[in-house]
Amino acid sequence: MKLTVIGCSGSLPGPDSPASSYLVTADGFNLVLDLGSGSLGVLQGYLRVPEIGAIGLTHLHPDHCMDLCGLYVAAKYSPASPFPRIPVFGPAGTAQRMALAYDLPMDPGMEEELEFHAWQEIQQIGPFTVRTTPMVHPVPAYAIRVEHGNKSLVYTGDTGPNDALVELARGADLLLSEAALQDDDPHNPPDLHLTPADAGEHAKRAGVKRLVITHVPPWYDRDTQTTHARRTFPGEVLTATPGAVFEI
Repeated sequence: MKLTVIGCSGSLPGPDSPASSYLVTADGFNLVLDLGSGSLGVLQGYLRVPEIGAIGLTHLHPDHCMDLCGLYVAAKYSPASPFPRIPVFGPAGTAQRMALAYDLPMDPGMEEELEFHAWQEIQQIGPFTVRTTPMVHPVPAYAIRVEHGNKSLVYTGDTGPNDALVELARGADLLLSEAALQDDDPHNPPDLHLTPADAGEHAKRAGVKRLVITHVPPWYDRDTQTTHARRTFPGEVLTATPGAVFEI
């Protein structure tokens, strides 16, 4: 199983990276986790749109889902179309929200091009067993665990600190964790995002092998956030950067 960082900028696209999007591949299958603002263009440097096996959306904030609108355009109007509908997994109501974002009639919305599914606790997506659990965020949001053979990665999506994340990440080979806030900032809003210390603490409690820090906003330094996460996690801590590849 291989993880490729398509976009890692937190909350909005940055000067060197799109917003959140990650490509997970195994056995020739391409699973895209989140498709945030600006990510579809970069993703097409790795594969053609018809080669997307499925998409999983952690939640429906624009920095995690908005390029689904561009995907709809490609699926509907490109010379390669029509091709089989691309499965899209996300919170309940994703189909309606995305139709609204593109100002489409609710019927059919995007459902002639994309096949929408509400997240379940466990589902089989291509060769992957995918588990989800709700997170702590102002909108319905999920963390995602992807398993292939005896390997596993967990992606936090966006969340405040919570025990459910620790349980989902238990024993994972890699935890891809957001760290959008700064340690010791008295103005950090509750139940929104993690600090580097939070990310490290969750990784330590879960007993993961590696921690990768991501979703750092453009106004903070990625490497500084990663350095701070090492204060609370004794294992290997790495930085998600555009184009980075992690073998799992």
